[in-house]
Amino acid sequence: MAKVLIVDDAAFMRMMVKNILGANGHEIVGEAENGVQSLEKYAQLKPDLVTMDIVMPELDGIEATKEIIRSHPEARIIMCTAVGQQAKVLEAMKAGARGYIIKPFQAPKVLEEINKVLGS
Repeated sequence: MAKVLIVDDAAFMRMMVKNILGANGHEIVGEAENGVQSLEKYAQLKPDLVTMDIVMPELDGIEATKEIIRSHPEARIIMCTAVGQQAKVLEAMKAGARGYIIKPFQAPKVLEEINKVLGS
């Protein structure tokens, strides 16, 4: 199972992802509430996978993804997005994200996307 870093400015959203992944055997190695923290935590924890919110204070998910990929090209990042943010999702994929999940999270879809990205 994967070691996962969860990045979202909303504690409630981090909790939802943590519950879905934890219940399915993944280990949550860290959490970050903004893009700046995500860079520090990624370097420190070297997770197998990152779930990255797109819209966050200080450094948004797209910029944070670019920074992580620049230093760690092997990073596996899945974007978390609200419905209707297709343009941002495309931008995130260009930045190096490997997949995306849509809020509100549905456990089967989240797990399917995570398994797909981990398998790639």
